[in-house]
Amino acid sequence: MKSDLFGFLFAMWGLIIVGGGIVVTLLGPISISGFGEFNWFIASMIKAVIALILVVVWILILSKLKNWIFKKEIKL
Repeated sequence: MKSDLFGFLFAMWGLIIVGGGIVVTLLGPISISGFGEFNWFIASMIKAVIALILVVVWILILSKLKNWIFKKEIKL
């Protein structure tokens, strides 16, 4: 049980670090032009939407992993 729990915690922190790296390296340089003074606002909105999608994906992955670990423990 303890090794599965530590595996889950390791996966959770790994996803947090990977997600932060993706956001910083891929989303940081995004810029939009052609909208005048609203360039920064539209670029920020696009970055926010992508970041929210990543958060949802990360939560779904962790939820599936948690369910898999606890179902495996219940069967033992």
